[in-house]
Amino acid sequence: MAYSYSIGVRPLVDHIVDAIEDVVARVPATREREVDAPAIAARALARKAAARAAALSGALALPPGVLGLLTVLPDLVAIWRIQAQMVSDISGLYGRQMQLTRTHMLYCLFRHAASQLARDVAVRAGERLVIRQLSGGALRSALASIGISVTQRIAGTAASRWLPIVGAAAVAGYAYFDTLQVAKTAVRMLEGSIAETTIVETSVDA
Repeated sequence: MAYSYSIGVRPLVDHIVDAIEDVVARVPATREREVDAPAIAARALARKAAARAAALSGALALPPGVLGLLTVLPDLVAIWRIQAQMVSDISGLYGRQMQLTRTHMLYCLFRHAASQLARDVAVRAGERLVIRQLSGGALRSALASIGISVTQRIAGTAASRWLPIVGAAAVAGYAYFDTLQVAKTAVRMLEGSIAETTIVETSVDA
């Protein structure tokens, strides 16, 4: 699938795509063991991760003006890494950590923010949630779609960097909410008896 955006925006999209690819390239090792009530433990773990993400994001949003704008992408990358570790830890609670791939991680981190990704990657097969593993062109296509969505989000929140206190509170609130959404996706995926199909390869004209 081809994605079109202005020449001026493309370097930012490409930079974001590279950052996301780096985050999901290696699934972090879980720090949790399998438990008898993983859903309850996952909720507690998610709240802790969300609080950490909110604190970090709010702090990075405090610098005003141009300096604040420079923290936007590092802020997102830091949040994604917290969320990736959270997904891995939740999978450990369910005893599924060894099943996680970069496509599973991509799905958990961005399903709620990029609806096209959910349609391209996840398929319901009865009680099972089948994750189509992406490689090469298909992965870059998915990353390009997410990159555009993230770029639009950055544009929408840039104004908050000119209102440090109010903006920091809003950014922190969004980071908390976003992290909880990632946790919900991970739990649904894990409770849906995740399975994976063969690698999907497509050609892309990005």
